[in-house]
Amino acid sequence: MTQPAAKHLILDLLVAKDGEPLQVREAIIACRLFGLTENSVRVALARLAAESLVEGAERGSYRLGPSAVELSEELTAWRTVETRLRRWSGAYLMVSCISLGRVDRTALARRERALEMLGFREWDKSLYVRPDNVEGNVDTVRRRLTKLGVEPAAAVFVAMGFDAAQEARIRALWDGEALSNAYRTLGAQLEDWLARAPELDLDVAAREAFLLGGKAIRQVVFDPLLPEPFVDAAARAAFIECARRYVGVGHRIWRALFDSERPAAAAAPSAAAVSRLH
Repeated sequence: MTQPAAKHLILDLLVAKDGEPLQVREAIIACRLFGLTENSVRVALARLAAESLVEGAERGSYRLGPSAVELSEELTAWRTVETRLRRWSGAYLMVSCISLGRVDRTALARRERALEMLGFREWDKSLYVRPDNVEGNVDTVRRRLTKLGVEPAAAVFVAMGFDAAQEARIRALWDGEALSNAYRTLGAQLEDWLARAPELDLDVAAREAFLLGGKAIRQVVFDPLLPEPFVDAAARAAFIECARRYVGVGHRIWRALFDSERPAAAAAPSAAAVSRLH
């Protein structure tokens, strides 16, 4: 796994804080685990503040800034992502961006990221599709797309009645077998780490929990949430449940790491002791 840059590590820590400020001391401790210097932390914080991605909280701490809050809400909602699912009737959600243009590269990147986060794929030029098995209705989908960065002028609607060739083209937009295999493979990695975490030193456990946990969360956040028969829905549900347990243990390990480096802290607890906490 690649080592995180200070900027990305700090943002990930703030998202994990779920609204609580991140102390500069904590950011320095975290970045040190990945070979990053205190100076790189302070430079990263200054750049993030200039981009309105973070802002000062109380003395010596930061919270997410206005440019990051809405995306953070989407990222932290991964734990309850399955509540968005409903039975698939065979219909499809469509988004037409034909009238929006592709000249503004910033708007285009924001639009494509939003569509990807909600599981849409480009079926034809500027026409995106996904199974209609998420959210309560098309109005909710439209609001979420707009919130994430799709221009309000995009046409969002439900379609059905495709012929066999068109249906086959739509289903080929996702590799359902690869997704199902990813659920099983990554779930097995999480279970293996949970089994051996008690044997790890606290700093090693924290570093590994961050890297593998980030990979698991990204899998859920960008998962298209396809229905059967596109993917093995049971394998996905088992993976998400495992990811929730894994991240819970990881958060306890990180809290213990921060606590262990307070000026008056006692000796750092082992990962075994931390993993037994509830």
